[in-house]
Formats: sequence, structure tokens, C-alpha cells
Amino acid sequence: MLKKSFEKFREMRKSKKIISVSVIIVALTLSYMLVFNNVVGSGENAIMSTIKRGDFQIEIITTGELEAKNSVDIMGPRKLRDARIWRVTIEDILNEGTVVDKGDYVATFDNSEIKERINQQLITVEEELAAYTQVQLDTALELTKARDEVTNKTYAVRKKELELKQSEFEPPALVEMLKMELDEALRNLEQSRMNYRLVKQKCNTNMRNRTKKLNEEQERLSFFIELEKEFIIHAPEPGMVIYRRDRSGRRIGKDYELSTYYPAVATLPDLTKMISRTYVNEVDIRQIQPNQSVKIGLDAFPEKRLNGKVVRVANVGEQKPNSDAKVFEVEIEIGQSDTTLRPAMTTSNNILAELIPDVLYAPLDAIHSLGDTLTFVYLNKGLQVIRKEIEMGAVNSNEAVVKNGLQEGDVIFLSVPKDADKAKIVRLHEEIEEEEPQLSFSERIRSRFRGQNRL
Repeated sequence: MLKKSFEKFREMRKSKKIISVSVIIVALTLSYMLVFNNVVGSGENAIMSTIKRGDFQIEIITTGELEAKNSVDIMGPRKLRDARIWRVTIEDILNEGTVVDKGDYVATFDNSEIKERINQQLITVEEELAAYTQVQLDTALELTKARDEVTNKTYAVRKKELELKQSEFEPPALVEMLKMELDEALRNLEQSRMNYRLVKQKCNTNMRNRTKKLNEEQERLSFFIELEKEFIIHAPEPGMVIYRRDRSGRRIGKDYELSTYYPAVATLPDLTKMISRTYVNEVDIRQIQPNQSVKIGLDAFPEKRLNGKVVRVANVGEQKPNSDAKVFEVEIEIGQSDTTLRPAMTTSNNILAELIPDVLYAPLDAIHSLGDTLTFVYLNKGLQVIRKEIEMGAVNSNEAVVKNGLQEGDVIFLSVPKDADKAKIVRLHEEIEEEEPQLSFSERIRSRFRGQNRL
């Protein structure tokens, strides 16, 4: 009987311990849930971060396009404007990326307009040649007539001289009359000679003008013929054919109507020295300076990271198509040669605008503000959450320097905690007061059971 009573007592005691342990586990679970929900807020959505100390980088991230630093333009006819041709169409061109040697065929322009100019000029030259021939004939006739007149006047003078010589024994009145006729004949001869000189001068002027005009038209015809030969384009140097882009970014290729102001159809780049041409908005351009280091990524080869530096920053902004913002052109020179680099490849450029050593910094997502007067973070201090005012410094795309208000290792919330508007605000000049720790529900239960066990 005593043995049965003892075993029953042991079973009751064992059951009591099991119940006590179960109650403690449930109490701890409830306590954890209550504390976590009250402190963190939104349960599984709550995210925290730790304040770190280190070097803070301010980077400007842009997208660019590779170009050769040095290249030779493949030019079309350079004197199209002299032919009064203002636009010309590319009829045929080699595929982009084709490797050519010096003198190889590259492209052909539509020559229909220059052929029309040649045909019109042929007609003009024929007309000028006919006019030149007519002036030659007229000149010959006028000079012949003027020379004949001089000859006739010369004979008239000689005749009057003979008559005067034979009138030696004639009456004085007749001699006087013959002298007067000789004087008149001499004046007529001199007038004929002067007239001949004037006619000859006029004829020479007409012939010079006509000859000059004919030569000009013939030279223009020769110019058109030589210009037509330039409508077939050949490579000035060996290299790889890369299509040029117009101001709107469109590639200049087959059927493109090219302006004659700058008739370059393509380029032959030097692939050993490349640059990334990018554009920075007017807000960030003040942070960009020559010689700043750049980390360059290639969309075509994501695993590659290249080093570069800023070599040129435009002083004047420009308006990009389909955009209201002003941007400034920036050239970034790639520091190493790479055989895989090709013009027109897209690059990502991380420009290191500033490096601030040994500072505290926090994620931008953790920083909040109340109006213009308070900048703060939600700081986790044990079982309480406070809104701690901070003083911000420099900012990059993801983080901000914390000049005052936090310490290294402080835990802050990236998400907004539950009942955040009830959290205490602690200013920069104030110290955080530690609250007296209160026993949680689970701790009270454990204390109660410890008391019962002692009994």
C-alpha cells in the first residue's frame, strides 16, 4: 500500500513538472511575440541595419558608349557644295565591322544629281564654244576692214604727195590747194590708224572675255567629272569600318541622306585607345573633375571591370532629344588596352567624385524627417525604440554620412516600427535615458513557478 502511494506521488510530481515546462515554453513564446511585435512593429517586415565606420565614397553613375580616342573619318566628296549639291544619299556601303586595307572600296553615293550637272554643263560648254567661234570670226572681219582702211588712206597720202611734187611750176593757188589736200589725207590716215588700234583693242578684249568664259565652263565641266569619281568612296587607311552617328544618334548607313556640310560616311578607329563618352545631368556635373578615377563595366561582358579616368568635362550643357533636362558631355579614357572592346559598346561608369575617410554612415532608407527641422532614425535600444536626431553629411546613391547623433555599432530600423509616432524623440544635445527593465510575462511565470518549486 505504501509502495503504491509512493509511485502515485512520483507520477503526480512528474506530471506537474511536464505541465510546468509546457507552461514555461508557452509563456516564453507569448512573451517573445509580444516583445517583438511591440518593439519591432511589423513582424516579418521589420529590417535592421548597423551603423558602420569606414571610407565613404560619393559616386556618380552614368551610362556611356565606347568610342576610339583616335580615328580617321572616311569622307565623301568634299566639294559638293561648290557643285550646288546640298544633300546626297548613300546608295551602298560595306557592313559595319568590315576590316579594310588602304584603298579598298567602302561606299557609293547616288550620282544621279551630279550626272545631271554634267549634262547641263556640257550644253553650256557647247554654247560657249559657239560664242567663242563667232567672236573669232567677227574679230577677224573687223580687223581686216580696219587694216584695209589704213592701207587705202596710206595710198591716198602717197598720191597727194606725188601731185604736190609735180605742181612745182604750177600757179601758187593750185600748189596751195594741193598742200591742203595732202594735209587732209594725212589726217585721214592718222584717224584710220587710231581707229585700227581701237578696233584691235576691242577685239582683243572680246576674245579674252570669251576665252576666259569658255575656259571657266570647261574647267567646271572637268570639276563635275572629277567630282563624280569621288562618289565611289575608298578607305584612306587600313582598319575596321564603323558607322558614324548623326546628332540624333541614328547610324549613318545605306539609304541615309547625308548633309554636304560634313560628308563623313564612317570612321576607321584606333582600337588600342578607347574612351567612354557619357552625359552627366546639370545637378551632378559640379562634382565631376578631370583626373577622377572611374570603374567601368561592359554590358556585353558583365564579368569585366576596367579602370579609367575623366579626361574632359564640357563647359557648356546641351539638350538631349526627347528630354527637358540639360546634360554635360564627359569623356572617360580607359586605362588599359583590351582586344574585346569595340566602338558603340554600352558601358556603366562609376565616377568616384569624392572619398571621405573614416566616417560613420547609414543607409538612406533608415533616415527620416519631420518637416525641415528634424532629421532622425529609429534607434533600437533594447526593448525600446526612440527617434534619434542626427546630423547628416555627404550623400551618395545609397548611404549618407552621419556627422553627429549615432555611434558605431548602433542598430537602426530600415522599416518603420509599429507605433513609431509614439516613439520618444531624442535631440542631438540630449542623452538617451535607459528605462528600468520590467519583468516580461514569461519571466513573471518563471518566477512564480520557481516559488512553487521552492515550496
